[in-house]
Amino acid sequence: MPLLPPLDPFRKKLAELETLAGGETFYKDQRKAAATLREIQKLKELFEKEEERQKLNRDIKDNETLVADPAIDADLKTMASEELPGMKKRVGELEGELLKLMLPSDPTDSRNTIMEFRAGTGGDEAAIFASELMRLYTRYAENRGWKVEMMNTSPSELGGMKEASILISGENAYKALKFESGVHRVQRVPATEASGRIHTSTATVAVLPEAEEVDIEVKPEDLDITVCRASGPGGQGVNTTDSAVQIIHRPTGVMVKCMDERSQLKNKNKAMKILRSRLLQKKQEDEKAKYEANRKGQIGSGDRSERIRTYNFPQDRMTDHRINLTLHNLPKVMEGSLQEVIDALDQADTQERVDFLLQEAEK
Repeated sequence: MPLLPPLDPFRKKLAELETLAGGETFYKDQRKAAATLREIQKLKELFEKEEERQKLNRDIKDNETLVADPAIDADLKTMASEELPGMKKRVGELEGELLKLMLPSDPTDSRNTIMEFRAGTGGDEAAIFASELMRLYTRYAENRGWKVEMMNTSPSELGGMKEASILISGENAYKALKFESGVHRVQRVPATEASGRIHTSTATVAVLPEAEEVDIEVKPEDLDITVCRASGPGGQGVNTTDSAVQIIHRPTGVMVKCMDERSQLKNKNKAMKILRSRLLQKKQEDEKAKYEANRKGQIGSGDRSERIRTYNFPQDRMTDHRINLTLHNLPKVMEGSLQEVIDALDQADTQERVDFLLQEAEK
């Protein structure tokens, strides 16, 4: 039986949150209020399960006493003995559920998310793969009923993407997608390969929680904002006005460029949204151990050796190297069928945090 951490801090936290929820100005910040109410519900569930666990432990003790008592009727002993395995199993399940409920909530899990895609090693094939990854996550988001908004694109010559950004809006979007950051590797015969030789290329994915103005203070004097004419492949839809916007945040050196919209104001607003999200991520990296790597560390350099996942088309498989999970039917995966691997990554992260919680409880 695992040694559960003491519950007193959780009781104190619940009392504090319930007092906060009773305040007159509680609902002034709707997002914060919703997060607080979710935390209250989580803590109440924690104590409900603990009450069930304690009752079961009392029942187990009573049954064991009956079984050991020579004066008790044999049929009653048999009944009490047969109940014990199921009761003990349920106690074990409850202890696992309690540990998960004791894990601290990530306040960004409920946020929308910005996903950035960049071609890595492999030239035109890497750019095509980056475009396919963007389509994969777009389809996954649509399957979840989430909204997808294109933020910025930089097309390559052969129909791929040198880089692109999308905003995915939906319940717990960041929670589901946050483990997708890293280098994604593809192995296949490119359409441009005449000899039929298999190539290995990469693209990088960065996942950022959407930031709000209250999260990050961006001072106007810290920004270098320039406008220019958008460039790209020719055609009727080419932007011929000076509406492309580039923003550099001088204190950090973070640069964002948006040029998809014909309106300079819309491009600026999108660029600021991406900038705030990148700055929020940087702030989290500085403050929390799980964000200890900077943004470059998160997505890597694009080198083939730094992959988190491989998409092998000749073998019809996708492998996530962090949890040694392999899925087949790659065409289905590329159409957005990612829930199995996303669930597995979430479970692995939860187990790792539970193990750490138990280690701390034993100290």
